[in-house]
Order: sequence, then structure tokens, then C-alpha cells
Amino acid sequence: MFAMLFLAIMSGFPVAFSLGGVALIIGGVGEIMGEFYFSDFSFIPQRLFGIMQKFTLMAVPMFIFMGLTLEKSGLAAELLESLQQIFKRLKGGLAISIVLVGALLAASTGIVGATVVTMGAMALPTMLKWGYNKELACGVIAASGTLGQIIPPSIVLVLLGDMMNIDVGDLFVGAIIPGLLLVLIYILYIIIRVQINPELAPSRSDLENIESEVGIGRIAMALLPPMILMVIVLGSILFGLASPTEASACGALGALLITALKKRLGLKILKEIMQETTKMTCMVFTILVGAQFFGVVFRGLGGDDMISALILDNEINRYYVLIAIMVLMFLMGFFLDFIEICFIVIPIVCPLLINDLEFNGLWLAILIAINLQTSFLTPPFGFALFYLKGVAPPEISTWNIYKGITPFVFMQIATIGILIVFPDIVTYLPKIVFSQ
Repeated sequence: MFAMLFLAIMSGFPVAFSLGGVALIIGGVGEIMGEFYFSDFSFIPQRLFGIMQKFTLMAVPMFIFMGLTLEKSGLAAELLESLQQIFKRLKGGLAISIVLVGALLAASTGIVGATVVTMGAMALPTMLKWGYNKELACGVIAASGTLGQIIPPSIVLVLLGDMMNIDVGDLFVGAIIPGLLLVLIYILYIIIRVQINPELAPSRSDLENIESEVGIGRIAMALLPPMILMVIVLGSILFGLASPTEASACGALGALLITALKKRLGLKILKEIMQETTKMTCMVFTILVGAQFFGVVFRGLGGDDMISALILDNEINRYYVLIAIMVLMFLMGFFLDFIEICFIVIPIVCPLLINDLEFNGLWLAILIAINLQTSFLTPPFGFALFYLKGVAPPEISTWNIYKGITPFVFMQIATIGILIVFPDIVTYLPKIVFSQ
């Protein structure tokens, strides 16, 4: 099944139809051989309507809509301008401000493409103008743009919660400290690098002549919208006022109001947002349907039992198994999108890791989310690299981008290692918040 699947994907056939087509072909062969227990393929309508009836998954189009709406509001430009003024006298300050903008946009939008394109178009020319190293500038922008994969509200966490039968609210709370840890690691890296090699960033005297000054009031007005959305979405979940799905609807409404107040919302913009939301949602759910077919046939033919028996009968250390699966997912990220990896791998490995090897599901989901985040940065098919290259000035080569993102990929891997050694980083906050 996996050989046929990757052959179909690498040949350029759509992933959703590759998953479903391989499942139907192998399922048919299994039925002829008497090895498949769904003799009439009755699982197809069951799975389709099962997906449609899942209340949790309604959060996916809501968060996509919220992110696209805020992208039209010009929020990123205001945040970048304001934080640039706050940190301009700190060596490497513009790079640090980009990381913080990426974190704030992640907490209010979570749309990687929009974040990378916006910051790349606005910040990269400025960084080059003021003498930042090309590789450092590219790496900071690309990596900061992917923070929306781990910092809630995150579409990845919604999908993982549904597939792993974990409460999405628990995942959102559990991801807060790891997400902030990753931001802190990025900032520390920038500070240390520019201290070791001062030529990577302009000196303080070079930045004294930045043209514009932004007042405290304007800075506050730039920071207020993402803070309000964070309170609406995460606050309502933390205080038990709303489920993640209800909070996503409130966030979508809040994004509309913010964009309207900034006088950037019109019928044309609203139509574009709705069309793009529909396209992205259809893409996600079509892949999900194909993955459901693939998973059912795989389990129906005893694939999960075979994998469990292979691991358990040989008494392999459970952490070796975990690391092997993490490495596999990381390598798949060089060639596949995070949604495709999620839907292909999770249904197969999670029963083994959670039920047989008894890993904490919440902790495991956060490890997987950070691992999937690397798929945006790993060449040759890292989407953040494509987004950045598309808006980068002509003097930025693909090699500059590849070199720039490499340290940040290692930082993400290091973060996974820290969370494996110290699992309480993930589980501590949910225990406190949901202790009642």
C-alpha cells in the first residue's frame, strides 16, 4: 500500500485521490483474497458522514476564515512597524521584532502562507537595506512565519485532536509553553549570533537614522487587535466559556469586526476571503476523506496488528520506536505537506504509541505538531521556502534561503528533544487549567 501510495504521489497525482484510489484497489484485492472484512465497502458512506458530523472539525474553516480576514486587515504591517521601533536600538532588533510579529500573527491567524508572504514582502527589503546578512534575514522570516503551526489557535492541533481523540482545548493549552519556548529559542539564537558575528546585523549607530517614529498610542493600537483575538479565542477556552469550535466562530467574527474597523472590509474583499476559505477547507477535507479510506483498508488487512507485533514481539525500547517515527515524519516532510503526513501516518502509528507503548497522547500530539512544522522549512518542497522566494528581491537566491533556514530546523528538532526529556513542559499547564 505504501509503495503504491508514494509512487502515485511522486508521479504528481493528487494526494487525496492517491490515498483513496490505493485504498480501493488494495481493498478490492483483499476482498478477492478473503482478507478484507468490509466485503461491500460499506465503510465509505459511514466514513464520509462521520467526518461531516464531527463538531470539532467545524473549527477548521472558522480558523482559516479568521486568518485570511486578518491578513486583509493590514495587521502584520502595523505590528512590524511598531515592534521595529521598539527594538530598533537593540543589535539584531529588527530580526527579533520579526520573530515576535510571527508569534503574534500565529496567535491570531495561524495561516503560514499569508504570514511568510507579508513579512517577506515588507521586512526582507528593509533588513537588506540596513545591512542584515541575507541568510539570517531569510531564516528568521521563514521560521517565524511557521510558528502558527504550534502556537494556538492552530489548524494542525485541531486536526491532531480529532484524529488522536484528544480534546482540542487541552492541546491548545498544552501548546502554549512549547510555542513560547520555541520563540525564546529563536530570539536567543539571534542575540547570540549577532554578538558572536557582529557583521550579521547593523550596529546601533546605523539604525539611529530610521526615518519614522511611531508613538506609544499607535504601538498600542497595533498590539491591541491580536491581543483581543487571543483573549476571545484562547481565553474563552481556558475559562471554560466556549468549546474550541465555538471559540473559532467568535474569532472569525472578531476578525471581521477588526478588519471592518480598519476600513478594509468590503464586498469584494469578503468574497475573496470566502472563496479562499472554501478552497482551503475543501483541500483539507478531501485529503481527510482519502486518508480515512486508506486507514480503514490498512487496518482491515491487519496492517496495524502487524506493526504492533513487530515492535512488541522484539521488545524494542519504546523511546527508540518514538524517535524512529519522529525521524520518519521529519524525512517525509522533505517531500510531503504537513496535512498529508498527518493523515497518512497518525492513524497508523498513534494506536501503537498511545495504546501499546503507553505514551501520553497530549504530549505526543505536541511533539508531532512541532515535527510537522519542520515540513514547511525543509527543502525541496518546504512551502515557506516557496512563499519567501516568491516575494524576495532578485539578489536573494534559493541557496540563501536554504542556508538561512537550516539553523532554525535544528532549533525545532532541539525543541522536540527538550520536550521528550522534560514532558512536564507540555502537560503542566493543562493540569492546572483543567484541574477542576
